[in-house]
Amino acid sequence: MIRTITRATLAAALAAAVPLAAGAQEFTAGALRIEKPWSRATPGGAKVAGGYMSITNTGTTPDRLVGGSLPQAGRFEVHEMKTENGIMTMRPLVQGLEIKPGQTVTLAPGGYHVMFMDLKQPLKEGETLSGELRFEKAGTVAVTYSVQAIAATAPGGKPMGGHHGHSSPPGGRTRPAARRDAHRHGTSSISAPAVRRAQVVRILL
Repeated sequence: MIRTITRATLAAALAAAVPLAAGAQEFTAGALRIEKPWSRATPGGAKVAGGYMSITNTGTTPDRLVGGSLPQAGRFEVHEMKTENGIMTMRPLVQGLEIKPGQTVTLAPGGYHVMFMDLKQPLKEGETLSGELRFEKAGTVAVTYSVQAIAATAPGGKPMGGHHGHSSPPGGRTRPAARRDAHRHGTSSISAPAVRRAQVVRILL
């Protein structure tokens, strides 16, 4: 009887371990579920990188992502990027990112994201980064980010399409293309440093 119970217990433990391994990229903080945190490799000399994931609030009260940390970065901020009237803007969310009850908020390139600033070293494809997320009510939770290719748009590492200018080497669209865009928006010229900064932002975030 003792042997039978032991085997049953072992079988149950092994069965329980399977979904745990399969959900290794899922983390919980109170009523919040964080899925598949990831980032992108950075070119040499880059000082910023973005972090992405989806956060689901399974509870009955709202919560906010207000901060976090990453050992490879000197600072960690929650940001929003959006394009309006052809102009790309990015701003820190000082009050944090709200996740309402029953809502899933996706952090992805070109939208909401966490920003790793003052990088101490480049992020390399294939690495796993350990960090923390801090929520207003749920508190702090440890997570891991999988580092994908430099132009990936999803955790699977799929690169961005060439029509977005991300299939080019770091720097995205060529300088003539950037000048054409400037002309369309009524700007007579654009400086080389400004072009380079815009290109780095496009490929990193």
